[in-house]
Amino acid sequence: MNNLFMNTGSSSFTEFLGAHAPDLLPIRAQALAAPVGDQIPHATTIVAATCAGGVVMAGDRRATSGNIISQRDIEKVFRADDYSCMGIAGTASTGIELARLYRVELEHYEKMEGRSLSTEGKANRLATMIRGNLAMAMQGLVVVPLFAAYDPDRDGGRIFGYDVGGGPYEQRLYHSIGSGSIFARGSLKKLYRENATPEDTVLTCLQALYDAADDDSATGGPDVTRKIWPVVAVITADGFRRLSDEEIAEYVQGMLDARMTDPDGPTAPLR
Repeated sequence: MNNLFMNTGSSSFTEFLGAHAPDLLPIRAQALAAPVGDQIPHATTIVAATCAGGVVMAGDRRATSGNIISQRDIEKVFRADDYSCMGIAGTASTGIELARLYRVELEHYEKMEGRSLSTEGKANRLATMIRGNLAMAMQGLVVVPLFAAYDPDRDGGRIFGYDVGGGPYEQRLYHSIGSGSIFARGSLKKLYRENATPEDTVLTCLQALYDAADDDSATGGPDVTRKIWPVVAVITADGFRRLSDEEIAEYVQGMLDARMTDPDGPTAPLR
């Protein structure tokens, strides 16, 4: 085997690829002649919230091109490694490629170093990759991820948000990104309970996505007729687990049944 691939001089797969095959990196694509952001499908709302012993992330399934629904079942929440995940908002194609590259980046580091990155290291490595997309972001191809992980050093979940220049900014307890984030965050403020069970936190995140879809046309609610449900991931000391469609359908049905009599959803006590 060529020694080039055995001794790269760096534990970063992105740096290795940039040095030897830069044309394969989507985040280093040539700048466009004119902004085209509005013409390309965009992913929207992602929410994340810590729970007892971990963290939950959920994303709706709608992608839009301007005022058109371009896809109803896009996936925006991705496993990064056994104890972390990322959700994407912004340009869908670039975000999906970034998520795939980030997963390989973490796998490459672990193979080269014989250990996993710390939670801060994972968050910072993602920030570096986002920074590499800055030129494209200025052309309208913006990708803003949300990163969530179980941190064994704290025996709990952690959440990191980013801006187009990288970041990262650690968020306390919960956070949301995307066009419906302002409505989702308002719902989380109302319903979130610190150290709630993962099951209760999953329901809180689903309620927040529903509230976002209720007020933001770019955020999709659960599609009962097509059986298209939000993507929900739970990360604890047992690792990353994506909930099955059957599990989410059960949560959603209970939520919809309650909203038949209370369309605005549950409320928080004043005291």
